[in-house]
Amino acid sequence: MAGPPPTREDAAYMARAIELARRGLYTTDPNPRVGCVIVREGRIVGEGWHQRAGEPHAEVIALRAAGSAAAGADVYVSLEPCSHHGKTPPCSQALIQANVRRVVAAMEDPNPKVAGSGLRQLREAGIQTACDLLRPEAEALNPGFCQRMRRGKPLVRSKLAMSLDGRTAMASGESRWITGAQARRDVHRLRARSSAIVTGTGTVLADDPQLTARLETSGTAVHQPVRVILDSRLRIPPGARLIDAPGRTVILTVQTRLQRENWPGCEIVTLPGDAHGRLVLEAVLAWLAEQEFNEVLFEAGPTLNGALLQAGWVDEWIVYLAPVVLGDAARGLFHLPGLSRMADRPALELHATHQLGQDLRLTLRAPSRQGPPSPIHP
Repeated sequence: MAGPPPTREDAAYMARAIELARRGLYTTDPNPRVGCVIVREGRIVGEGWHQRAGEPHAEVIALRAAGSAAAGADVYVSLEPCSHHGKTPPCSQALIQANVRRVVAAMEDPNPKVAGSGLRQLREAGIQTACDLLRPEAEALNPGFCQRMRRGKPLVRSKLAMSLDGRTAMASGESRWITGAQARRDVHRLRARSSAIVTGTGTVLADDPQLTARLETSGTAVHQPVRVILDSRLRIPPGARLIDAPGRTVILTVQTRLQRENWPGCEIVTLPGDAHGRLVLEAVLAWLAEQEFNEVLFEAGPTLNGALLQAGWVDEWIVYLAPVVLGDAARGLFHLPGLSRMADRPALELHATHQLGQDLRLTLRAPSRQGPPSPIHP
């Protein structure tokens, strides 16, 4: 049965549930970030948040904290309780067994395995339910999970750093550091919330990056994103730093004859190529979707970013703008061959700005564009 309309107090408890869910920003992948608060007679008696896939969900942790006080209580959860058996039992049944009075969810679970069935099970058991309280705030916590469940593809971001004159590296390739310390810390937060970081061979050869998320956190350790290197011709040197970095490293290539011992600890995946032996971007993105990645971050050079821009595959462009000038001989952000008319220029919409020290972070979005598969040239 439906419960009474949400009150101001309900919104405050839901805001607390969302605050708790945010604690799992860097750890829950591929699961969504979820928080839960249990209230009885105007007092919080239990709360919890999901920490890692395979571990107890937020509702179970909160119920354990509440104990017998959960009976007759109101439950506030930032995502509809699950109703299916996965790595853990369904939370809807745990709430029913605890004999709670009412469950308020910020939003319905977009997972087709749930999609309203969790709330329906609660109503059938005589528990009052309500939904869509602070939904925009709850959905903003899990944009990649929601997109993967609804559209079968991860949320794709590309991170770039540029000078005031739109350059990303000196003509020599030197690029450390365009931005200041605050912007670089922000990049590590962006990495930490990502399921995977994707780059091309050129970036590895030029910068030898680790592509790890290096954050100072208390409590649960950061879940390191999967490192994915696009390397059509397997030019990655065996001694590259990202090979020995903690976490999983995957090399995507078109090569079929491999000497895997040259890249110990790496997974090598062969994907279709074009007539010139180059990886096809559409095949790469299809593979990323198959991996249950929620949020994918590209950190790449102008060739790969140009291909991504032309194909319309990026949901958000995160651009760090530093108040420095590198000159017209320096390297640009995008390689866009054949672009000669203003009418053909790709358009991006500015969604948000944020100052980080002396630098600006620009968040830009573009409408999705359909077109033929785009070859890339790592």
